[in-house]
Amino acid sequence: MIVNAITSAMPQFSSDEIDLAALFRALWKQKLLIVSVTLLVGLLAAAYAFLATPEYQVQSVLRPALIKDLDALNRSGVYELTPSQAMQRVGATLESYESRLEFFRANQGLFESLRRPSRSLEQTFESFNQQAFKMFQPDPKKTDNLSAYVGIQLTYPEGVDGVALVNGLVEYSLQRERERIAADLAVVIQNRLNQLELQTAAARARYEATKESRIAALLEADSLKRAQLQDELKALRQQLKTHRDNRIVQLDEAARIAMALGIAKPTTPSALGEGDRVVQGSVIRTEVNSQQIPLYFMGSEALEAERNALLQRRSDDFTEPRVAQIAKELQLLANNRQIEVLNKRENEDLFLKDLAIWREEAAHLRNLNVDVSTLKLVTVDQLAMQPLKPIKPKKALILALGLVLGGMLGLFVALIRNMLRRKPETFALVHAAREREPAYNL
Repeated sequence: MIVNAITSAMPQFSSDEIDLAALFRALWKQKLLIVSVTLLVGLLAAAYAFLATPEYQVQSVLRPALIKDLDALNRSGVYELTPSQAMQRVGATLESYESRLEFFRANQGLFESLRRPSRSLEQTFESFNQQAFKMFQPDPKKTDNLSAYVGIQLTYPEGVDGVALVNGLVEYSLQRERERIAADLAVVIQNRLNQLELQTAAARARYEATKESRIAALLEADSLKRAQLQDELKALRQQLKTHRDNRIVQLDEAARIAMALGIAKPTTPSALGEGDRVVQGSVIRTEVNSQQIPLYFMGSEALEAERNALLQRRSDDFTEPRVAQIAKELQLLANNRQIEVLNKRENEDLFLKDLAIWREEAAHLRNLNVDVSTLKLVTVDQLAMQPLKPIKPKKALILALGLVLGGMLGLFVALIRNMLRRKPETFALVHAAREREPAYNL
């Protein structure tokens, strides 16, 4: 068959095996090409390594301040800040885009080498901020961290004073955080003073309302008591008058009986019965009687005298002690001394509850003097220092990678050339096999 003829005429190669010796000989013949490509790529890598702008890296590490450093602030009793909170606040300020931009605007001389005519100030800072700054702190998932810290790392090109930039940014952040704490402290103190004034005003209003309510209650109680006493006095006088009228009626009736019996002088029932007996010598009579002796035994003369006295009486008040007591109580109600004392108070603030405590606190707040400008919020564990060598470019690594990549590229080019050179030979063998195809068919 045709396929068998072509196969028998072609050189026998295995599809799964590579003739390494032939491949090595083919690559050895192109060793100059491989070396040239390797050197060319190595030269390009060396050019980049030695001509690229070096980049340096510096960092500053902050740790929590000591308790004594924040004691003056915490002892004020108004503002409390722990060392860890202070460090976190400073770290947040360091990370803040706004704080970095303000520092950039205030220290444009440190960024002069980064300025480009085609970029605005904000655009220059935006590009530099995204690539250069990096914040770092302990991983909360790890338990082997000895202490808390927060740090800032800066990667910058040659021509930028990275040490001054990092240290200046740290100091700027500390100062800005001190200003914020001072502002917060002033606001807290002022708010507390305002609250104390409101409490004092509310206490005064409450005192006035209580005072007026108490006076009204006293006046109402006095008025009620006075009305009750007057009603009692009126009823008592009416009762006394009724008793006097009744007594006059009783005396009239008894006088008529006495006149009818002829009793002119006071006598007794026994004496009246023995009036006609003749008694010799002195006789003393004693009468024991459990019954009340009728009034007419007093005699008409005594009864008339008492009746006339009662008719001439103009007031019965002296006959009842309660009348004098009521008059005394009414006289006492004429002037309420408690109301007079309440109205004569000159300094009513002295009677306000908790006013002394509030005034003491207000005086403490007004005289509070905490020097926040010297407050040590963090401990600078590591200041940024001038680096000994750049971190980029790494010349040795770039050269090594350049030579390795150059060698690989040279080998790849040599393999491609070897494959392209062998294709015509394969096509010639296939063509010769086709020309011999009729002879195989016969």
